[in-house]
Amino acid sequence: MDLQADDFYSVLSHPMRLRALVLLKQEGELCVCELTHALVLAQPVISRHLGLLKEAGLLLSRRQGLWVYYRVSENLPEWVTLVIQSTIAGVSTTSPYRDDREALHTMLDRPNQTCC
Repeated sequence: MDLQADDFYSVLSHPMRLRALVLLKQEGELCVCELTHALVLAQPVISRHLGLLKEAGLLLSRRQGLWVYYRVSENLPEWVTLVIQSTIAGVSTTSPYRDDREALHTMLDRPNQTCC
């Protein structure tokens, strides 16, 4: 993948996209409904942000029935992976990133447990 630095930083300049990327990297794979719960945003807003991250090449998605699941791409350039890992190490214990993860873990009826 040929992700340019200006495209990478541009797509992550919105706080919600950065929060979604951090949460996805921490959790592995999440359904849109899990992200709406954790980030307290409406589904169309989350889907728009996820679409931009996917368009930039940072995310992959898969459909399972009615649900769409997202995960961070495994084929990112090494420098991108290092930046993401460093960012998570620096922010994971601070608000809002810590709060997002805590909110996710309070969600009842998460997919793959039961459908949301």
